[in-house]
Amino acid sequence: MAIYGTALLALCTIIGVALGEALGLALHVKANVGGVGLAMMLLMAARSWLARTGRLTPQLRLGVEFWAALYIPIVVAMAAQQNVLAALDGGPMVAIAAVLTVGLCFSLVGMLGRLGGAASD
Repeated sequence: MAIYGTALLALCTIIGVALGEALGLALHVKANVGGVGLAMMLLMAARSWLARTGRLTPQLRLGVEFWAALYIPIVVAMAAQQNVLAALDGGPMVAIAAVLTVGLCFSLVGMLGRLGGAASD
């Protein structure tokens, strides 16, 4: 039943947000550091554990897959809450870090594409 997938997501979200807050405190950052990402990794780990132990019913699998399909919109919504303009006011380092990160990701995708070889159709 999809409600079980929702309950599992809620549990993972609570744990992930708590871990993100704790990580923020440990790093002396006044923000949640990776709470949504941690929650999604916990959801994947929980799904894997349930499948391995034979407790992943088709209804539960359907509920978990439903929320896994919403992963990107959830992350986009969480990122929209961040104050990008305030970050840019902090100096050019933010813009430099963003450009370098995007460049690194593009180069890694290109490298992985070459290493993977041509796709067969």
